[in-house]
Amino acid sequence: MNLEEMRKLCGTEFEIITKHCLIRLEKRGISISDVEYAIMCGEIIESYPDDYPFPSCLVFCMLLNQKPLHVVCSIGDGFLYLITAYYPSLDTFESDYKTRRKDEIV
Repeated sequence: MNLEEMRKLCGTEFEIITKHCLIRLEKRGISISDVEYAIMCGEIIESYPDDYPFPSCLVFCMLLNQKPLHVVCSIGDGFLYLITAYYPSLDTFESDYKTRRKDEIV
């Protein structure tokens, strides 16, 4: 995944917000503008090259309100696909919100 390419497509007519993403954003109280901010200002912390139909990645960003946000997105056929977004949990991630816990609480 190429962060610069993602940023070029973000917020344009080449950005596709999946139905799944829209449902999750509404359920979690996350705005599209926060998702786009995360892509524009964040960093890729995980890559999923084998995802179908296109490789995807996990983007992390600390929002202006100091809430961490994770965004899963992919690029394919010239489009940026927003797949989901969520506020990461310390049950799953270390305090940097970038590193998965090895002793993940179940």
